[in-house]
Amino acid sequence: MKTGLTDNISGEKVLVVGELLADIISEKDIASLQFPSSFMINQGGSSANLCANLKWQGIDAALVATVGNDNLGAFLINELKTVGLSDNYISRSANRQTSIVLVGKNVDTPDFIPYRCADMAIKRVEDAVLQSCGIIHTTAFALSKEPARGNILNAFTKAAQLGKFLSIDWNFAPSIWHEDDGKAVFKQICRLNPLLKISVDDLERFLGEHLSIEACIQWLDKLNVKAICLTCGKDGVWFKGQDQSWSYKPALEVASVVGVTGAGDAFWSGFLAHFIKGKPLEACVDNALEVARCKIEKPYPLYKK
Repeated sequence: MKTGLTDNISGEKVLVVGELLADIISEKDIASLQFPSSFMINQGGSSANLCANLKWQGIDAALVATVGNDNLGAFLINELKTVGLSDNYISRSANRQTSIVLVGKNVDTPDFIPYRCADMAIKRVEDAVLQSCGIIHTTAFALSKEPARGNILNAFTKAAQLGKFLSIDWNFAPSIWHEDDGKAVFKQICRLNPLLKISVDDLERFLGEHLSIEACIQWLDKLNVKAICLTCGKDGVWFKGQDQSWSYKPALEVASVVGVTGAGDAFWSGFLAHFIKGKPLEACVDNALEVARCKIEKPYPLYKK
């Protein structure tokens, strides 16, 4: 497999290793979860959403995850199947309940509370599965707890040795990591030279301080990774390839803001969908912005008709 930033790797699979859970989302925008609301159950998890969005774009994608051996887990697997994703790598845990995240949606940063169990029990990824992919992707959410963390890091290390592209959405949240600051895991991932997606909100939570976009860029500029996208919500995205200068693209105008929940996952799915086809970095970002706009304008997941 070629290793240049924009080499054509068309036709190869994106393997997503991470969380599949139920998002219980407020039907209306609310300031926070302290306010009452009606809620709906949706298939969720950043990793699962990204995988489904890749499939929607015609990309061969597969998800490695764990759910409980319960009816909620059955619902999630059925949701994946309806969009053409296989459950070949979805484990059912007899001793852990399916994880849920309670989400209060709004047009800024959604409020959420995670209730985690089965998603933390991701199993080791077989070597043959790693061999079959062109890109392997995960999230900070998935890396926050053992035994999933060790098994994902093991898969990433092996994939790097095999010359695969690595991808990480560093969607860091202290409420997920608790007493662990995530610094050691982040350094370990960055040493493997991944494609990195991170938002201003993510970086502020990770560093524990309010940051300007300029300060975010200065901090990220110290990293030596294959590519970085710093997403800034309605203020667009800053991006750069390894040993390149930063570039900027504004967010696309949207007809109406139905909700921003999942927009980051949609953005990165658009990026990876073009990257695996060997498109230039700028084209990857253009597609990412377009897919994110679709998600913001639609009241339901992109992959549902």
